[in-house]
Amino acid sequence: MNALVKSNSYLFLIIILLLSSKAAAQTLYLEVIGETDSISSILKNYSNVKKHNDAIALKQTLNNLQASLYKDGYINHRILRKTKTNDSTWTYHFKLNTRFKHITIHHKSHTLPIKLLQQFTKTIGESNFTIPFQNTETTLEALQLDIANNGFPFATLNLENISTKSADTLQADLKISHTNTPRQLDAIVIKGYTNFPKSYLKRYLKIKPANHFNIKTIKKKLEGLNTIRFARQIKDPEVLFSPDSTSLYIYLEKTPSNSFDGYLGFSTNETNNKLEFNGYVKLDLHNNFNFGESFNLNYKSTESEQKNFDITLNLPYLFSTPLGTELQLNILKQDSTFTTVKQSAKLFYQIDTTSRIFLGLENYSSNSLLDTPVFSTTDDYKSNFYTLKYTFENRNPTDKLFPIQTYASLEGGIGQRTRDNLSEKQTKINLKAFHTIDFNRQNSFYIQASGALLNTNKPLENELYRFGGIQSMRGFTEESLLATAFITVNTEYRYRLSNTIYAHTIIDYASLNNTVTSQKNNLYGFGIGFGLLTRAGLLKLNYANGKHESQKFQFSNSNIHLSLSSYF
Repeated sequence: MNALVKSNSYLFLIIILLLSSKAAAQTLYLEVIGETDSISSILKNYSNVKKHNDAIALKQTLNNLQASLYKDGYINHRILRKTKTNDSTWTYHFKLNTRFKHITIHHKSHTLPIKLLQQFTKTIGESNFTIPFQNTETTLEALQLDIANNGFPFATLNLENISTKSADTLQADLKISHTNTPRQLDAIVIKGYTNFPKSYLKRYLKIKPANHFNIKTIKKKLEGLNTIRFARQIKDPEVLFSPDSTSLYIYLEKTPSNSFDGYLGFSTNETNNKLEFNGYVKLDLHNNFNFGESFNLNYKSTESEQKNFDITLNLPYLFSTPLGTELQLNILKQDSTFTTVKQSAKLFYQIDTTSRIFLGLENYSSNSLLDTPVFSTTDDYKSNFYTLKYTFENRNPTDKLFPIQTYASLEGGIGQRTRDNLSEKQTKINLKAFHTIDFNRQNSFYIQASGALLNTNKPLENELYRFGGIQSMRGFTEESLLATAFITVNTEYRYRLSNTIYAHTIIDYASLNNTVTSQKNNLYGFGIGFGLLTRAGLLKLNYANGKHESQKFQFSNSNIHLSLSSYF
């Protein structure tokens, strides 16, 4: 008997809980009507939500409706009454009264930004401006942000003495509250990578103490870190405000920026049909002394017994000035025919995070290694050039396969060559530019243009431009093409198979003019390739076939280029 009573009690409790749950989950309906049909029609534009899960949701919808009415100028609207139509429906009766369409704001400040106000209204007086009432909130927010960006981050704006100016226009006084002295950036603290070169903050990112505090501008300038190879942000900057100082905290970490790039080339000798090899080594060292410096070493050996050795030292912001220097030494040896030594010294100025301009001197000294030169056009000479150069580089550090989106370099030089005690004026131009067009995450198109021009009356064999190979004209052996003027266009359609591998086409074109041999020719290169990102670095394999304009396609003219780029 007791067990039966106990069982019935549990059953009764379950029924009560179910009924309570059902009552709690009852749907409530909201109806909003006005004094007239026209007002009811206006109210329908502000609230289309009728069903609500509970009383709290219904109240929130009502609050949102009233806030929208206030924002649109119905500041004197009233709820006349509310009635409960049935157990689940509430009806609210509204009176809208006059709608104010404009507001005239009077102010005593002579520093309000006129250009900013012109974005919201054309009615601007010496001490007042009139705006649509709907824009009141956004206008005040924009003004507050502008004041904050001028050194007053805690400034507040309020409208006081609000009154009616005309039938549809209000008027009010603008009160701006802030300290008399604008805040300045007093200190910059680097967290994480504490040895980050301070000159890069001042000169490269252009962030320095004593400037008016502007967090928006600071964040924008810090985006320039994306173009620096050796550091990156690990979290957003933070600001510490104290009664008498403002400190900016920047969180950085040092990233691997040294790189090794090498390749091995395969081709068939047209004379003896034997397989020949050529190679290339490039070592780039960046910021190893936490100065932002870079050291580049290139060594290239071609199958035509050509040796090319090149070192470049780049030192930015010397003695904390905006100027840097770039020093270069290049030694070219062509079998037992000649050697050419190039020495270069340039000063450069960092215009912004992507652009540099260089002004420099170049000296060339070439010597024949034979008592009687094999070519009558090979001879000893010396030349000097004054050069002007501009570079642009836009990096995308999040893309490991294609870290540089856009690059451009244009250099011109004016000088003279001395040969057999005779001097001759010369000019030259060098160009290299490339860009990647991204169609989507998987598909992109890469195009590169490069060229050079040596303007002189009697060019020598040992001062011609040398190009060809994996970095200029694929399908041809390294630096096997000689010219006084040339231009190349390299294209690739790239298909990204994953985040670590891609395949691409190769379509290259070149036009060369060699006034030494009176040779003009159009060249073509076709092939395919792929890139694979491994733990060791980016491995690239290209297979390309090169041909002259009047030459038939032959597999024996094909070249295989294998390269590895590794960061450490």
